[in-house]
Amino acid sequence: MKILERLEEYRQEAKKLYWEGTFADYLAMVIKNPRLARLAHARIYDMIAAAGVEEVDGVKRYRFFSEEIFGLERTLEKLVEEYFHSAACRLDVRKRILLLMGPVSGGKSTIVTMLKRGLERYSQTDAGAIYAIKGCPMHEEPLHLIPRELRPEFQKEYGIYIEGSLCPVCQLLVEEKYDGRVEEVPVERIVLSEEKRVGIGTFSPSDPKSQDIAELTGSIDFSTIAEYGSESDPRAYRFDGELNIANRGIMEFQEMLKCDEKFLYNLLSLSQEGNFKAGRFALISADEVIIAHTNEAEYRAFISNPKNEALQSRIMVIPIPYNLKVRDEVKIYQKLIRQSDITVHIAPFALQAAAIFSILSRLKESKKQGMDLLKKMKLYDGEDVEGFKQKDVLELMNEVEGEGMSGVDPRYVINRISSALITADTRCINALDILRALKDGLDQHPSITREEKERLINFIALARQEYDEYAKKEVQRAFVYSYEESARALFNNYLDNVEAFVNKTKVRDPITDEELDPDEKLMRSIEEQIGVTENAKKAFREEILIRLSSYARKGKTFDYNSHERLREAIEKKLFADMKDIIKITTSTRTPDPEQLKRINAVIDRLISQHGYCPVCANELLKYTGSLLNR
Repeated sequence: MKILERLEEYRQEAKKLYWEGTFADYLAMVIKNPRLARLAHARIYDMIAAAGVEEVDGVKRYRFFSEEIFGLERTLEKLVEEYFHSAACRLDVRKRILLLMGPVSGGKSTIVTMLKRGLERYSQTDAGAIYAIKGCPMHEEPLHLIPRELRPEFQKEYGIYIEGSLCPVCQLLVEEKYDGRVEEVPVERIVLSEEKRVGIGTFSPSDPKSQDIAELTGSIDFSTIAEYGSESDPRAYRFDGELNIANRGIMEFQEMLKCDEKFLYNLLSLSQEGNFKAGRFALISADEVIIAHTNEAEYRAFISNPKNEALQSRIMVIPIPYNLKVRDEVKIYQKLIRQSDITVHIAPFALQAAAIFSILSRLKESKKQGMDLLKKMKLYDGEDVEGFKQKDVLELMNEVEGEGMSGVDPRYVINRISSALITADTRCINALDILRALKDGLDQHPSITREEKERLINFIALARQEYDEYAKKEVQRAFVYSYEESARALFNNYLDNVEAFVNKTKVRDPITDEELDPDEKLMRSIEEQIGVTENAKKAFREEILIRLSSYARKGKTFDYNSHERLREAIEKKLFADMKDIIKITTSTRTPDPEQLKRINAVIDRLISQHGYCPVCANELLKYTGSLLNR
């Protein structure tokens, strides 16, 4: 990248965005393209939709959020459809303050930041172009220049809705400089920018005794009163409060419920009527989306106070829980680690182990018989478990209230992973390193109770058990030469015998061409790996054959990966057959040349095909050997 050339290109691109003309010119443009006159909610909805939407398992997924927010598809669908889409259609929900409520580090601030940054980028595109009266401190919609008396006629003829009135500065401009000739008023294209305080504002509460309401609504410029003679002259007032500059875009109200009441009451008329009171002026129109965020404890305290009833009815609450899927939790950790300069290798499954611990801490016990937290976690993550299918997930989610609103937050996990990553001379960390760091962190955590600590240590133990199973499978796959071929050969052999058993026919030996009875010993050795009893074997085999016939009718191939439980059984059978070889090879301190050759081949395979480095590949072999020798 040639930075000087790119800087010049950047300047040229910025210049292309500039446009200036009269209100008459703008009027011609907006009649041709009414979308230019969209209100703030509609613009944000169009921005999100423009990035793309796909539907997976009946849930909409918005690409706008896909790079930063993981595992909150249902929450985001509610946010976009129930709030922004409804508000874009000018339904009454647009008169509500949007309040994101959830636990710390759950993604509330990230969602708001994405909307703000996205709106900045969108305003630089043709689809998101925004025009404003030139010189207006609130960069307001030029259509406000059309007198209220003419607006019904204008809407009837062109189908363009106008909402709001001129700010005091623009009223004075039209009267004194243009003598009411609104068609001559200059209009320019604007680009929204939080940094330049155009269309995006942020208000953060501080000490109630020292914080001034002027931070929201602007203030009198005392240095100009002598020149203009009155505090009610628009030229003697700074329209630079967050509500002023956020017009046409977004106003983020950080930790809204921590604010003093006088700040909250300013939002009452803004949310319901689209205007607010500032200084010695009439109500000032503002078209902006107010987004606030808070935690659950503060929200409960807020709604329990009768004095807040008026504001409470003007708030739409969207709960933002923690993610409840292991694979998405891993993506969160990967995103946060990518933002650092750490170059230490992270072994496969290390982040998954941390994610399992986190997700288990966020889940709530189910009342369904046979459903424990580990099974629930796997179901949520897209796996089928014994006795339950993916169709049960929605019922489980609706079974308990507030699931995901508590538990271990990603920041704690990342802090502990960071602690493990920066340990002196660390070249690679594995799942055990991270689980150890998580446990050590609990000892340094003063805010958790003894009972909660024991509960979390139990989840670390469960994550360790999951890693143990994963480690065995990884070594198994690496040890079995041409693993897929071996698995498929055993799979096809099993299918041949099952088909003969169910149809009461013989199996033909591929070498001798001799007809033999189905190999009951082989079938049972596989079925027993997944707990299929002697009484249940016939039903299981018939189910396999029905699935095989179903695939054949649809023209699909029934292969090794087509039946989850059968695949698991095949893998366990292969592992059982190889277990003694693996135990001897991994536990021998002075391996013979043949064993050494086998170990080196396994390490090479772990590195080349499974994502390990030499350090964690050796540690995995040693650890698995110790597991098998217990």
